[in-house]
Amino acid sequence: MWATFAVFGLNGLVFASWAARIPSASDTLGLSSGAMGALLLFGAIGSIVALPLSGMVASRFGTGNTVRIGGVGASVGAVIVALGLAQSSVPFTGIGLFVLGTGIALWDVAMNIEGADVEQRLRRTIMPKFHAGFSAGAFVGAMIGAALSALNIELPWHLGAISILALTVSLWIPKYFLATNPHLEHDPHIAPATRFGAWRESRTLLIGLVVLGAALTEGAANDWIAKATVDGLGRSEAAGAMMFAVFVASMTVFRFIGGRFIDRYGRVRVLQITLGSALVGLLLFVFGPNVYVSGAGAIFWGLGAALGFPMGMSAAADEPRRAAARVSVVSSIGYTAFLAGPPLLGFLGDVVGIRNALLAVGIAVLVSFLAAPAAAAPEPKSQLPR
Repeated sequence: MWATFAVFGLNGLVFASWAARIPSASDTLGLSSGAMGALLLFGAIGSIVALPLSGMVASRFGTGNTVRIGGVGASVGAVIVALGLAQSSVPFTGIGLFVLGTGIALWDVAMNIEGADVEQRLRRTIMPKFHAGFSAGAFVGAMIGAALSALNIELPWHLGAISILALTVSLWIPKYFLATNPHLEHDPHIAPATRFGAWRESRTLLIGLVVLGAALTEGAANDWIAKATVDGLGRSEAAGAMMFAVFVASMTVFRFIGGRFIDRYGRVRVLQITLGSALVGLLLFVFGPNVYVSGAGAIFWGLGAALGFPMGMSAAADEPRRAAARVSVVSSIGYTAFLAGPPLLGFLGDVVGIRNALLAVGIAVLVSFLAAPAAAAPEPKSQLPR
């Protein structure tokens, strides 16, 4: 179990190492919010291309090897981004983001399938703790980003070091994954063509809508809360990174303790309460008159974003034999919002300001709220034997 937690944590650290310093990258390349949003789309496109295939790759090669493939891709992408920033090259940076996004997508789906298998074997809710590992890694990455920004350490050097860490650890840790993944073994009744049939399952698609809103809520904060603090509140880049860290810390804490609430009250009720918290936090952050009120909003926002994604992964994996295909579908829908949504917010930010543009996230939160009943856990009698 520790290996799965560690892989989630490393994934978060790699992602946050880039996300926390987007303002620095924007300044280095001389881009507006809209132009930076367009550049971020390269990473989104890379992930969106890889996500629908990730379940099949994990089924064929196993979750451990898929994490390794993703780790190599993410490391190579980070190096290309670093070189692009060093040369102030927007096209080169975009290519790096595409490769980085592809690697992160493969890595993410594989670790979620592995986490779902661990959860099924333990027969208790533990997926939020794995995602807390992601958030903890993101918090560490954000704090490192804030410190290096305050010390005026250039982003290319930062990303270069992170790529070495990601490559080393992602190749090593998967050796400690579960020895077998029964639901990933070849099943003649789940042929490759049938795997795409998960896209026609109404429950799977509704779970995808739940994750869509939760992912956009989290992704918008990851990509824009730092810049919104800098541009909207007139604070320093280091203060923006700290605001991002506050959001991530709140999300991390509730992911660590959220499992007990899910087991006690059920997925649907917890989803609806946390989505409501996300909406309240978003409004406080946008309309807060000072950094302290907005900081309180970031706390509620982080709490609200904590459980939607992990509960969606658990719900998609309720039937172990079809977990790979369904997790891939739900991840694809969620990451479309997680990765493509924030860049589009950048375009809107050019018109109304990036802080005000974040209000658009509220619409997706309401959609997730309405779709939440689809995430209900099945009755015990419907569980497949292990």
